[in-house]
Amino acid sequence: MAPAAAPQVRHLAVDEAGEGQRLDNFLLRHLKGVPKTHVYRVIRSGEVRVNKARAAADTRLAAGDLVRVPPVRLSDSAAQRLDGRQDPPEAGTASPTAPPREFPVLFEDEHLLAIAKPAGVAVHGGSGVSFGVIEQLRRARPTAKFLELVHRLDKETSGILLLAKRRSALVALQEQFRQRDTGKTYAALVLGAWPAALKVIDVALHKTLDVKGERHVKAVAADHPDGRRSISLVKIVRAMADTTLLDVTIKTGRTHQIRVHLAQAGHPIVGDPKYGDFARNRQFARGEALEGLRFERMFLHARQLAFDHPASGERITLTAPLPDDCATLLKRLAADTAGIDSSL
Repeated sequence: MAPAAAPQVRHLAVDEAGEGQRLDNFLLRHLKGVPKTHVYRVIRSGEVRVNKARAAADTRLAAGDLVRVPPVRLSDSAAQRLDGRQDPPEAGTASPTAPPREFPVLFEDEHLLAIAKPAGVAVHGGSGVSFGVIEQLRRARPTAKFLELVHRLDKETSGILLLAKRRSALVALQEQFRQRDTGKTYAALVLGAWPAALKVIDVALHKTLDVKGERHVKAVAADHPDGRRSISLVKIVRAMADTTLLDVTIKTGRTHQIRVHLAQAGHPIVGDPKYGDFARNRQFARGEALEGLRFERMFLHARQLAFDHPASGERITLTAPLPDDCATLLKRLAADTAGIDSSL
């Protein structure tokens, strides 16, 4: 084992690849070999500074920002990268441990790439995950000069994921997300009969991190000091015997917003491993909810995304069809519901 480098304060300048990136992701990209829990701990403690000021994990960085990193213990190879004794990885450099993989392409030009992300695949490495979509795509496209995530989806969520192939596109698209100029609609299957009158959920959310760095979000009162206003628009697509298929359009993009909003309303998403009905989730996974049909994922799918093209300004609307496992489940639920209705 290589001896650990002597820890010391470091100052990292935000380059083109880091512009628009969250502080936590910037640090995780540079501090290879440092546990994610420790990275979040030093951010919360205020030891990490951006331009000499305290910053939160979700602070967006700009090119030229100076990030103060407190003493952390690194392997020799990681310390050498931060010391400048080795060149830092370029934006398009992939983790050597990530297998190359392409994903179904929904749209691509010289500015951006939109793919259909499958459920169960993280968008990037971290928190016990060695690699994700971005690392695999970079391995699959070794000649790409620039490839960065515009936004994120939960590991359990499938659907449209947008990536930038130019820095200018990344900045423009992320600004649209921040200004809520994008249209994001998700398909969600929830337990129970969704009340037709409940079309708008305007409930503040409070995000916390546990000691392992895992995110947990809860609904709080509107005047909660740490609450952030969160709005979801809900439309019933199909009501079935004991589930409801919804279209959920988010007006704010909070962490786990749809999952927490729907659960808080008393109708958690089928298969949600964090905010769902765990007993019912087991029934679906074991093929007991619908005899012989196993459904072992969360039914949340980013099915539509609208945005202005970063170069032409043209409004682009992308759609991603439901994955086969979700479509099969809906077909079976609809058939069972029709059978119940016909017997009444």
